[in-house]
Amino acid sequence: MEKKPHFVRREFLPREVPSISLALLLAAVLLLNALLYLYLNKFYNSLGRVETDSGLCPFGHFKFGAVKNCSPWLSCEAINREVRKLKCVGEGAVKKVFLSEWKEKKVVLSQLTNSELKEDFLHGLKMLKALQSKHVVRLLGYCEQQFTILTEYHPLGSLRGLNETLHIPKYKGMNTWHRRLMLAIDYVSVIRYLHSSPLGTLVMCDSNDLDKVLSQYLLTSDFHVLVNDLDALPLVNRSAGRLVKCGHRELRGEFVAPEQRWPYGEDVPFEDDLMPPYDEKTDIWKIPDVSNFFLGHVEGSDIVRLHLFDIHAACKKKDPAERPSAQEVLDTYRKVLTLLIREAAMPGTREML
Repeated sequence: MEKKPHFVRREFLPREVPSISLALLLAAVLLLNALLYLYLNKFYNSLGRVETDSGLCPFGHFKFGAVKNCSPWLSCEAINREVRKLKCVGEGAVKKVFLSEWKEKKVVLSQLTNSELKEDFLHGLKMLKALQSKHVVRLLGYCEQQFTILTEYHPLGSLRGLNETLHIPKYKGMNTWHRRLMLAIDYVSVIRYLHSSPLGTLVMCDSNDLDKVLSQYLLTSDFHVLVNDLDALPLVNRSAGRLVKCGHRELRGEFVAPEQRWPYGEDVPFEDDLMPPYDEKTDIWKIPDVSNFFLGHVEGSDIVRLHLFDIHAACKKKDPAERPSAQEVLDTYRKVLTLLIREAAMPGTREML
């Protein structure tokens, strides 16, 4: 039997090698997509943070740290007997805040300082009790008679110190566009939760400038955002014709929404009774400014801003009705994160194919 020429077998090798390489490349792309899907699924389950989380205790109870069992909120008697003040760590118009200790654990004790603002204090307590979720600081106990609230302690403090925290050597690895965008997603998640809360549509009124907004939120040790101060959280009820006004004084500046500013010009003195009320879309107006702070000026943050340009432009529409909902903003933020993570995981793949 006549043997085939040796060169015939070599003729097919150059054609087979690219086919094998392409198959391996496609397999790698599919594997990366699968891993990316699993990562993002886990990410949204933890970061997206379902409001009715199974790890939360029943109403009127709490747990934190490594403790598995839920305990009832501490009463007046328990707070007076078991909680020890360590030092004052802050004071606002409504309350003074003390770093304290309970059963060898650091906690935060807040006490009313101005009796004229006791309604604000009690409103904040009411909101804190009703809105317990993964978006809200954990309530440990309270005493209405003594105007005292006990909450979980977060050593990284409010979001005002975010940039300083990210420059600490221990946390420098967190100072990336990816982590900063995740914090912005957390913030918008809180707004979305307040706008669709168990109590109805709530407006974050303590937000007349960026510094004030940042002071209302805490940064947790695992780099999540919690809302901490709920003293000024009025309810919008459109079906009942109920809108809100954030305080009784004139608000100025570009940070507050246009509908929050006096509409009758400089020649007409401000009168609270003449000031038109508004709805939760004031919170949407402020999202781009707060997110711009979150994104900072790290490598990649300008690319994120570019991808968020359209949704942020929509947030800044003068007509509140034309602005997106918090859910729409959140959905866009998540899509941008997914897109940018995919591009970072598979750079140049499109060109290679």
